[in-house]
Amino acid sequence: MQKDNTAFQPFWFAQAMGNEISSQPNVLHNDLQTDVCIVGGGFTGLWTAINLKQAQPDLDVVIIEKDLCGSGASGRNGGCMLTWATKYLSMKKLYGDEQAAHLVAASEQAVYEIEAFCQQHGIDAQLRRDGTLYTATNTAQEGTMDGVLQALSKDELNSWQQWEKDRVQQHAGSELHSEGYYSPAAASVQPAMLARGLKRVAEQLGVKIFEQTPMEDINTDIPITITTPHADIFAKKVVLALNAWMVEQFPEFKRSVVLVSSDMVITNPIPDKLDEMGLKDGKTVVDSRTFVHYYRSTPDGRLMLGKGGNHFSFANRITRIFDQPSRYQHILRRAFDRLFPALAGEKFVASWTGASDRSVTGMPFFGRMKQNREIVYGLGYSGNGVAQTWIGGKILSSMVLEQDNEWSRSALATGPRGYFPPEPIRWTGAMMVRNAIRRKEAAEDAGQKPNWLDKQLAKFANAAGKADKA
Repeated sequence: MQKDNTAFQPFWFAQAMGNEISSQPNVLHNDLQTDVCIVGGGFTGLWTAINLKQAQPDLDVVIIEKDLCGSGASGRNGGCMLTWATKYLSMKKLYGDEQAAHLVAASEQAVYEIEAFCQQHGIDAQLRRDGTLYTATNTAQEGTMDGVLQALSKDELNSWQQWEKDRVQQHAGSELHSEGYYSPAAASVQPAMLARGLKRVAEQLGVKIFEQTPMEDINTDIPITITTPHADIFAKKVVLALNAWMVEQFPEFKRSVVLVSSDMVITNPIPDKLDEMGLKDGKTVVDSRTFVHYYRSTPDGRLMLGKGGNHFSFANRITRIFDQPSRYQHILRRAFDRLFPALAGEKFVASWTGASDRSVTGMPFFGRMKQNREIVYGLGYSGNGVAQTWIGGKILSSMVLEQDNEWSRSALATGPRGYFPPEPIRWTGAMMVRNAIRRKEAAEDAGQKPNWLDKQLAKFANAAGKADKA
């Protein structure tokens, strides 16, 4: 299914493809047999393929991607490589102390491992490991990190340090921040360039990649048969790495995740203005609201701002809203001008939308399909997957190779942990909670006391931790 070349392309992906030598996608036209077929050419699928080939170079591995590798969520997020440290308390409740500690450490390790991988393989993904600032932008947000930092410190896992208010404002480029904590275990990256770089490395390792080759059907009998528009693939094992698009093909996951947008805008290059504001490196900045604001600069001096939790998709349908400029630019404009009054009115050169597959727990989950245990899957990164897909690749490759290790035994590898209500209850409830959060946070921004009911409804979103830091 050839994609119209004039169709909308998110800013990062258009930039990444502009840096590539023009070539026609490799489309599958002939039937083939393979040891492992990976469906989905984003971060999860590519990391899984690379791990498989590094572990067993003779293994025949195929990736099929319905569009171009990195054109989905992997290439259109905000490029904030964050960790799971801020979710430590909720992970302790979900998985126990040992697993929670392992996952925090692994998510921090992922940042350094991805940096080293890019250096080793010559991937220019504009990766800058300058850390992250987790801040408060009103008095109601102050102190929200206290509990988790106490727990991390007690268990000797704390990479965070509190900065003085003046230092936070200086490095965040905004006087709106009243409190902030810094961790060096974070980075910013051009996500589409990372995805395209992973594709190149995977192909160099011998992975066969077919783009513009969507899976139209799958027969779970042995051998597993995947039908594409022009050919069939007969595979011994299959990895489903479709993330938000999983629910389109597999109804059993419809209630495992909720598809919610994360919307982004970016300016023209304004390096001198950013330098004057203090935004001199690749540090990411994230505030403490439920549906967070996140922002960062780019190496060429642009300023990118994003916000999660805007559009909730009814029945988890992937609609055109995820393939168009953001329809929430007015919300982003308001936040941008509030954060950066010196840049008020600065033109946005582009906006775009990403589909985030938020799980009930706010954590991804991996497992084996009931129809055939040789089919494994992973999804539900909940807007926090740029670094965590490295972990997903470890888990899925270990499951494929039947290895007994820390990854195959991970608490994440037990399938979904909870389900959302059926429609229309799910969507109606999501809208009530989203709108209550908007009213509550607007009141807090104005220094007012939120409505009691809005505060109670907002707790439903807070139960699984902060949402959608794409």
